[in-house]
Amino acid sequence: MSLLRRLAIAGLAATLMAGPFAAPADAATAHTSAQEKRRVDAVKTPKLKWYKCYSYAECATAQVPLDYDRPRGQKTEIALVRVRATDRKHRIGSLFVNPGGPGGSATEMAMLSPLFLSEAVLSRFDIVGMDPRGVGFSDHAECFTSTRAQTVALKGMTPVFPYGKKEEKAFIASAEKLGRACSTTGRPLTGSMSTAEVARDMDVMRRAVGDKKLTYLGFSYGSALGNYYANMFPDRFRAIAIDGVINPRAWAGTKETQNTVQDVRLDSAGGAYRAFAELMNRCAKAGPAKCEFAGGNTLVRFHNIAEHLKRKPIVVPIPLLGITLKLTYADFVGDVLSSLYSPTAGEDVAAFAADVQLMQSEGLGRATVTAAGTRYANRVKQRLRRAFPYDNSIDAYASIMCTDGRHPAKASSWPAAAAAADRRAPYFGRAWVWASVPCARKTWTVRDEDAYTGPFNRRTQNPVLVVGSFWDPATNYQDAVQVSRKLPNSRLLSSTNWGHTAYGTSACATGAIDGYLLTRRLPAKGTVCKAPQPFTQPVGTLSAQGSKQLPPVAKVGR
Repeated sequence: MSLLRRLAIAGLAATLMAGPFAAPADAATAHTSAQEKRRVDAVKTPKLKWYKCYSYAECATAQVPLDYDRPRGQKTEIALVRVRATDRKHRIGSLFVNPGGPGGSATEMAMLSPLFLSEAVLSRFDIVGMDPRGVGFSDHAECFTSTRAQTVALKGMTPVFPYGKKEEKAFIASAEKLGRACSTTGRPLTGSMSTAEVARDMDVMRRAVGDKKLTYLGFSYGSALGNYYANMFPDRFRAIAIDGVINPRAWAGTKETQNTVQDVRLDSAGGAYRAFAELMNRCAKAGPAKCEFAGGNTLVRFHNIAEHLKRKPIVVPIPLLGITLKLTYADFVGDVLSSLYSPTAGEDVAAFAADVQLMQSEGLGRATVTAAGTRYANRVKQRLRRAFPYDNSIDAYASIMCTDGRHPAKASSWPAAAAAADRRAPYFGRAWVWASVPCARKTWTVRDEDAYTGPFNRRTQNPVLVVGSFWDPATNYQDAVQVSRKLPNSRLLSSTNWGHTAYGTSACATGAIDGYLLTRRLPAKGTVCKAPQPFTQPVGTLSAQGSKQLPPVAKVGR
């Protein structure tokens, strides 16, 4: 679920102060509802006992109500990490950050903030990461009693996504086991992990760090958290910037759309295919000197590689370990989708496709090692799951996604939906649609009665900055457009960058986001930031991005 990658230092871009938009007639006024006030304000402000950790950061934990309707009832513990502002004299306050996922660790993101946030932001803000309930170093959502039980139950979900009736049957069986386990063994925490509960926790932690109003920077699924907060607490934030935007109405669904699989509503697959097809076309135009996969019709060649893998996976021998690795069709598509998350998506996808074509032509399967096979083995190393201790990333991802939204009743409806999605968005339709199969209503029965389902068009006291990238493979650019249209007091910043989210891909995007967080000044209406484009340099000589790189913290989804 996440996907952090790189973010960057950039100079503060010159921005223009923008006035509020006119609110639509049906937009609610900018104040927190009486119900939400009763819930969060009934909770006593926690006293955070910060202690030094990771040599330069501070750590703390806090107890929050499992159910905000029962503030003195059962509690759950959440973890926080803070990196103090370097210019204490001119400190503005705290900047809460979230990397997405859902299920990404915000504490880890805060700890790594000196690697990707600009000096201006690091000097003026304490960077605070609050792991959402059930996630990271907060109390874990654990749907199984042991690592062994989890591994056995989820055996059928080993493929990136299932292809063919046999794999689909096994995948559904494991997904149903996950849904039932999270609805029983995982309770009560799994039934209290909606984004609304995390937004309430963040409002309490805002008070705990001493801020009168929240300042927030959220990426990918973290954009949903920022959007929920803005609509639930429209008068309690100073600045909210959301980058890589999820449309919360599509994410949560409605009574009318509840029988539509989540990604058909979000259309991440459509965004991924649009980016992929554009890269293939640009590759063909760039030629072999600048694109490793160029030559003939690149889309047809890619299609042929994929069809060949459906019939015959590639076996890659690793003689030193006495093992072999198998590259299936689903692995191939999954790795291509993963590559699309990078600002260097063009070069990464082209190189991988060229390697796979080379491995097919070499007829791997003998006890031989080739350069292409070795490169693929190195890719696999990066995605091996830990066996110990208990890895709750899949439990957390499902608990948030399934508790937040409405989903079709039966898991058996997913194969048809996945096939239809693949016709609309080849390769990536299945990859995205199958992510939500544990959420089928018949098997995921635990519910959060206090999940927020809208409205998502509240007029906020202060403006929200909405950032969308044209070629984002996970959060479709159209979601950013739709969210900015819905929120009456918001501004859309667009970017031409490749990869997932815009911060760090150009001085323009980074500077505009930094400028808003620091001064609350919005970029001029209609601003489109220009970022480096693929296939402009000879093969093997990527142009410098001019940014600091953030190691991947959570690669869970959005």
